[in-house]
This record gives sequence, C-alpha cells and structure tokens, in this order.
Amino acid sequence: MADVEAALDAAGLKNQHVREYVKYWAEHTGAERVEVVSAADDARLISEALEAGELLPAGEGLYYSRSYFKDTARSEERTIVATNNPADAGTYNNWRPAAEMTALQKENMRGAMAGKTMYVIPYLMSQPASPLERFAAGVQVTDNRPVVLHMIRMARVGVEYIENLQDPNSFVRAVHVTGDLPNLGQGTPDDKRYFVTVADERTILHFGSSYGGNALLGKIAHGLRQAAYDGWASGQFLSEQFMLIGITDKQTGRKYHICGGFPSASGKTNLAMMLAPDDLGDRYHVEFYGDDIAWLWVGEDGKLYAMNPEFGVFGVAKDTNETTNPTALGSIQPGSGAIFTNVAYNPQTQEVWWEGRTKNPPSPVDGWLDWKGNPIADREPGNTEPWAHPNSRFTTTLSKVPNIASDFEEPQGVPIDAIIFGGRTRDREPLIRAITDLAEGVYDGLTLGAEATFAAEGVDGQLRYDPMSMRPFMSYPEAAYAAHWLKIVGAAKDKPIFAHVNWFQRGEDGRFLWPGYRDNLRPLLWLMQLKNGEVSGVETPVGILPKKDELDLTGVQVTPEDLDRILSIDVARWRQEMGFREEHLKQFDGLPEEIWEAHRRVAAALDAAK
Repeated sequence: MADVEAALDAAGLKNQHVREYVKYWAEHTGAERVEVVSAADDARLISEALEAGELLPAGEGLYYSRSYFKDTARSEERTIVATNNPADAGTYNNWRPAAEMTALQKENMRGAMAGKTMYVIPYLMSQPASPLERFAAGVQVTDNRPVVLHMIRMARVGVEYIENLQDPNSFVRAVHVTGDLPNLGQGTPDDKRYFVTVADERTILHFGSSYGGNALLGKIAHGLRQAAYDGWASGQFLSEQFMLIGITDKQTGRKYHICGGFPSASGKTNLAMMLAPDDLGDRYHVEFYGDDIAWLWVGEDGKLYAMNPEFGVFGVAKDTNETTNPTALGSIQPGSGAIFTNVAYNPQTQEVWWEGRTKNPPSPVDGWLDWKGNPIADREPGNTEPWAHPNSRFTTTLSKVPNIASDFEEPQGVPIDAIIFGGRTRDREPLIRAITDLAEGVYDGLTLGAEATFAAEGVDGQLRYDPMSMRPFMSYPEAAYAAHWLKIVGAAKDKPIFAHVNWFQRGEDGRFLWPGYRDNLRPLLWLMQLKNGEVSGVETPVGILPKKDELDLTGVQVTPEDLDRILSIDVARWRQEMGFREEHLKQFDGLPEEIWEAHRRVAAALDAAK
C-alpha cells in the first residue's frame, strides 16, 4: 500500500483538503505508489515513458504514442453530467443522478490501480491571479504516465497552484482510472466506460480510457463542462468551446479580439491559427490565444473579457499542412516537446505522417506502421485504409505556437470586440452576416449548425444543430443556458458585435466559392469596420452583409459571379430553414421570450422579403 503521507510531504503539499482527497482515492483504488508531479518533472517522466515503451521517439524532442485501437475519441453516449437536482437535466447533457453515477464509478474504480503508481497532478485552468482563478484549480489523480505528460502540456501544473487558494477546499476533484482497456466492452451493451462530471459537487470521475479529453480532465471535463456549470451557478461567467484571436492594424495601432464557436469540421482551428494573407501582411498581424476553450466575463470597466484557460493545444493532425495551417506545423517542430497520437510512424527513421500532411504518402513504405502498429508494406494491393486515425492528434504548449499573443499570460484577459459562429453549409449561409442585436446574436448561436448527412437524416438541407458549438459539452439546461448568455453579455456596456461566417459555400459544380484559410481574415476585418461605423453593408432579413466594394479583396482569386453568390441570401432556402429552427428550439422548455421574439422577427422579415 502506498505511503501517501510521505509522498505528499516530499512534494510540499500541505493543503489538508487535497491530502484527504488523495489519501481516499489511493486507498480506494489500491495504488501501490503515489507521486505528486509538477511541470519540472517533465524531462524525467518523458525518459521513464520512453524506457517503458509508453512513448516512442519521433525526432529531436518529439514523441509518439499509440492508444488502444477502440479508444480513439470522445464517446458522447458514455459522457454524463450528474447533479443532485433533476431540474438540471437538459436535452443534450445526458443528465443522471449524482448518487447513482458516483456509486457506479466508485465500484468501477475499486482496486483498479493495484500494482500501479497514482500520479497526483495539481493544475490550474487559468492564468494565476485571473479574476476567475477560484474556479480554475484542480487536482487530477491518474494511473497513466502519458496522461501526466499531456496534462503538463495542456494545463499549468504544480503544487503552488493549490497551496495558496483563498478557499483551500475550492479545487475540482478529478479522478481518472484507465481500466483494462481490451476488456471494457467498448460499443457493446456491456460497455463499462463512463465519463462523469458531478457538476454540483465539482467532482470528475472518468473510467475506461487513456485518450484525449476522456483522460486529460483539466481540458473538456473541467475547462468546459464543469466551468460552464460553475459559471451558471455563480452567475459570473460563460465557458464556451470557442477559439480566440487578436488582430492588430499596424497602420492605426488598434487591436481587436474575436472569439467564436464552430461545430466539428467547420474550420475553427485553422481560423484560430490563421496568418494574414501575403497581400495584407504588411498592415495586419494576427495573434493566437486559443483554439478550443474561452471563458468570458464582464470586467469592472463594463467590457466583455475572455481568456483561454488552457496552457496548450490538442490539435487534429489530419489535413494539417503548410497550406491549411502553417502555424500548427510551426508549433510541433523538433525540440518543441510535442506528442503525436495515433498518426503513422516509422520507427527506423522516427518520422510521423498523417493524411493531408503531404499530397502523397511516404514512398517507399518500408518501415512505416499505421496508427494501429501494422506494417504498411504488408497491406494487400488496393487497401486504402488511412495510415493515421482520422482523429489523430498533436499536443504542444501555447508558448510553442509561432504567433502566440504576447499577452496570453496576462491574467486580466482581453476585451472582446466580436463573437462569431461558423457552420459548414454548401448553401444558405453567406460568407459573413453581422448581427447587432444581442437577442438575435444569441438566437443565431443557439441555431448554429453544420450540414447533416442528408440521406441519413431523410430531409434535404436539414442541419445538425450544435448550439454555440457546445452540444457535446452542455452541463445545464439549454433554456437556462440561453438566459445566462443574455445576462452575461447583456451586462456589458460596450457589447460585442455578433456574426455568422461560412467558408464552405459550393457552386453547382461542387467547388468551393471562397478560397478560405488565410483569406478568412478579410471578412473579419470588414466586421470590425462595420462595428466602427466605417462601412454600412447591406441589410437583409438575417443580418448585415458586406457590399462588394467594402471587402479588401487585393490578391484574392474569386470571380464576380462567385462573389455575388456568397454575398447574398437564398430567401426560399432561408424560409425552409426557419421551420427547422423552430422545431429545434421547441426542444428547450422555458426558452427566454427574447429568443422567441428574435426568431419571429427574422421569420417575419424573410416572409416580407421578395
């Protein structure tokens, strides 16, 4: 049995509440050893993981890991929000009673660390001294050394973050047990995996994975689900799956900050890591703050502020290359300490590769292994299975991102000028439409969606709605969520402008009408000019669209016909969309009347349009 007291003493961990928590779980899980870790332990832990074969070298200061082949992504159906109040049940949060889920997870975890080391990870999901620091401290226990290494990259890790809490009992208790992965019945009726956030007890209990947000509990479970619940319960802030960027106009010296939500595969990470196009680079500089989570609150000066609570990037590798995202590649260079997961790997050359990294796969294929560890050379002719898993990832720290904002460590956050939403639709959504009314902006976020598989859905043009891009991360009811948005953003004296963007309109021939990537800066610059009163745009029933001569299109390859298409709306298609939206919103009992009024205003304007 582990000598818990000695381990905590050696680490200088004096917080009595933390000590009791760690001791309980060490005894409950039967851990053989307890080790408290900090960021300073990274090099030693890397060395130990390499020696144990848990990581493999992938070049100088780069590492490769491979998860169990059935453990490669979030599992939404196994992800639960539990509380002691049945009224907390929403449409999307998979609510269950706290007592039921706690008992189940404790039984799953009983004795499950026998013979293993329990690593204790004190962490902070904010900058030290942030206005929201009291919601940011956590202590994760885990039996998995690679999880520790990922957490060191994704959060601020060290005993100092929990030793000086204003309320020493205010930390999130985050328990992760890997489990016997080959014998958990993944995807069967006997599936033993559960990923539970007991939100009103600020406790996270995850069992049955060693992958990503299932195991890095500071990230999604704390940074989004728990924080969203805390923000609502306290009435103080929003926690959203938002990217956050800064844009500096070097000619005027003015800096703008934009955050926003995008459903999966809608371009969020590429936008977050965007660089200015060559033709605009002399005037504009884009800075990266974060690609996945933003906490938003109103400061004492009445402005809406945001910050990225994470310390790193857990990026999707697929299709990341010099064209789509040179910034991402710059963040995972030799010496960066990046960890690649479930990409293709060549142990002879220590190279990694994924689909989209280069136009063609490496050749010859000798020595290359796919993400499951199988030799590519042994494949049958015509085998087109991907070399890397579609959800393969890289993990790196924010400081390694080439255009990381100079003030990303500042605790006060940054003032927000605009909140944008972006889905992936072939039609109906123009390049950008601005919304100046708060209720209509929140309404637009609640009806955010991306194209569904039409054949599967059975209704041509129906979107899979993903409110604010938070559908998999909701922790309290959607009607309360809408009301909380209206309250928090409504309290700002200088409110941000809202907008909806769409980089993915297609022509009749199937080609994209807008070049995207770095050119996506152009409509965002127009949005800032609109907020400043420098342009007027064109009023439509669904928002303000740019006039063609208001967009800076220097160097852009886009035809006048394509530009007309992406700067207009299809009224008939939008009228159909309003019916879908109404059915979607009806799911949320008690939705604020302001949202319904916004819906009716937009519908009436469309009905009146020619």
